[in-house]
Amino acid sequence: MIKKKNIEFARVTHLRGPNIWTYRPVIEAWVDIGELEDYPSNTLPGLYERLVAWLPGMIEHRCGVGERGGFFERLREGTWSAHILEHVVLELQNLAGMRTGFGQTRSTSQRGVYKMAFRTREEHVGRAALAAARELLMAAINDEAYDLEAALAPLRDMVDARCLGPSTASIVDAATERGIPSLRLNDGNLVQLGHGAAQRRIWTAETDRTSAIAEGIASDKDLTKFLLKSCGVRVPEGSLVRSAEAAWEEAQDIGVPVVVKPYDGNHGRGVSLNLMTESDVKAAYELAARKGDSSAVLVESFITGDEHRLLVVGNKLIAAAKGESLWVDGDGVSTVLELVNTQINIDPRRGEGEDFPLGTVKPHESGEIVLELQRQGMTALSVPQAGQKVLIQPNGNVAIDVTDDVHPSVMHAALLAARVVGLDIAGIDLVTTDITRPLEEQRGAIIEVNASPGLLAHIKPGVGQSRPVGAAIVDHLFAAEETGRIPLIGVTGTRGASLIVRMLCKLLNLSGLHTGAVCSEGMYLDQRRVVSNDCVNWDAGQRLLLNRTVQTALFESNPRMILAEGLAYDKCQVGIVTDMGSVESVKDFDVLDDAGLYKAVRSQVDVVVPTGVAVLNAANAHVLELAELCDGTVTLYAQDGSLPAIAAQLAAGQRAVFVRGNHIVLAEGGIETVLLCLDLLKPATAGNVDSVLAVAAAAWAMNLPVDLICAGLRTFDAAPGCIGN
Repeated sequence: MIKKKNIEFARVTHLRGPNIWTYRPVIEAWVDIGELEDYPSNTLPGLYERLVAWLPGMIEHRCGVGERGGFFERLREGTWSAHILEHVVLELQNLAGMRTGFGQTRSTSQRGVYKMAFRTREEHVGRAALAAARELLMAAINDEAYDLEAALAPLRDMVDARCLGPSTASIVDAATERGIPSLRLNDGNLVQLGHGAAQRRIWTAETDRTSAIAEGIASDKDLTKFLLKSCGVRVPEGSLVRSAEAAWEEAQDIGVPVVVKPYDGNHGRGVSLNLMTESDVKAAYELAARKGDSSAVLVESFITGDEHRLLVVGNKLIAAAKGESLWVDGDGVSTVLELVNTQINIDPRRGEGEDFPLGTVKPHESGEIVLELQRQGMTALSVPQAGQKVLIQPNGNVAIDVTDDVHPSVMHAALLAARVVGLDIAGIDLVTTDITRPLEEQRGAIIEVNASPGLLAHIKPGVGQSRPVGAAIVDHLFAAEETGRIPLIGVTGTRGASLIVRMLCKLLNLSGLHTGAVCSEGMYLDQRRVVSNDCVNWDAGQRLLLNRTVQTALFESNPRMILAEGLAYDKCQVGIVTDMGSVESVKDFDVLDDAGLYKAVRSQVDVVVPTGVAVLNAANAHVLELAELCDGTVTLYAQDGSLPAIAAQLAAGQRAVFVRGNHIVLAEGGIETVLLCLDLLKPATAGNVDSVLAVAAAAWAMNLPVDLICAGLRTFDAAPGCIGN
């Protein structure tokens, strides 16, 4: 008899950087399946049928079979519970709205214990999904009831609360497509694109190029109108008022119908349209004053036509969307609220949160709809007659893509409006009957210019094609040749790694670059130690990548850090491996032999970019084996230049650094350059020849001048207490 709930987690770790599993963050769980080790899936009655019924989407999991339905095939044939758990947790994340796909499960040296890793975009969501997956799998194994929707509800809430919104995610995904790294800076949508001095920052549709003055102008609708009108942009007639009586006087002066809205509002809140009577105007004033930050309210001429939102990024019109009126048809039985829910809110495009291009309509809560119904002599609880059409919203619901229909003169007006206000990313609201014709032909006008515009209507329009908004914003921030990356050097090993980092930090700083470094001796900015404790960890490495003054950075790592946290960076220009370390130091990670060490250390070579260089210790046979894994080129170093590996490297026309006749030699094929005599090094430095060779090779890979490399090495002092000056 199988005991219930005998799947336990011995350890759960979030690997935040490149690791032994993949380049991206994963959660690694040590899964103890207990007695289930003796019961593969094909021996558990009904397990296959229950999992297929509960999670039919897993048919898309290809697993090791490599084709659709692959995992179900493995499940039918027989696989173990830890592997099943991997697929269940991935599917739960997908169903919760956080798309993931990578997972792997491997046995350990302990019977019934597996290491299982799965991709997650947010640690807390991943951990919660793991716990839910265990409960679901145990219910399936033990033939117990399981409420999938109840389990998914909190996961979906966590995704909404903790994951990037779809607008920000579209920008981050576009950056990733271009090879630009990203770092999330808070629990919201503040994201850094790029590293160090090459970084840019976004906050959804705001960037570090977005002017605070321009945002202030955009939020002051009266000032915005004044500036636009001064530059020849068509805007509605009207002015600012501070009382309900003044609002009606202005409406009479400019002529009804009018629009009333907060002068500092956004997203259409507090806006009332097509007002004809004194009572409607005064009621609309009170609504607008409540929705805004002051009693100041705008009264403007009502422009006949449909509302449009045009998205301007930089100097380009990227997308345009059109709104439509909302109506319901009475049946003589249902209330307005019931009709809205059955005729409007039933639309799958509508819902709460950023995942829906259209919002839920709430006629009993929205002040604008309440006023519109009042003008028709109704409330949300009124029952319209059968066949009676009731206007719910005269405009808004901007979700119909019309990008390809925009007239050139309308596009020019939108671009001009964004420039006049000063926004690098702007949402231009205009009303016109026909977007394919000039505004002046149909009394169209630009009614608002918005900072931090919503992007979802263009990414997921209700009608029409999606527009590449994220890519446009990334292209606006980074020129075509820019990657947002600074040169990074990673040093992995347990012998002299910290010394190598310190020496390279000096050389790079001498070359004129503001340099950051983390190693076991601390954190360095240029040649100044700013932290004195061990900084071989992910958090310290991230601090360098966040620093906007850092133009190049160095990172020490070792097998233990890679196994416990992952590397602190996703890619590097130069990756140095000095040695493989010892099995004894990582036994608690179930790494018991050289093959396990190799799998961990190879991460340093795996992250070298195709244009980069792996610098490897040719005197270490295991390190030498890593050469075949490098996507870039390889430079070998060793004191003995007669090693077969060095000879083969030079015969192939590649680079090597070695010692001959007490001199350091830089060789590429048959061309040799004598760098310096070892006797010229300071005594403490001369006692670390292997480290000096690694530094020379890495500095050469970074294209530093030979004279600078020579001078930097000669003046570096590796003695305790010295920082290299």
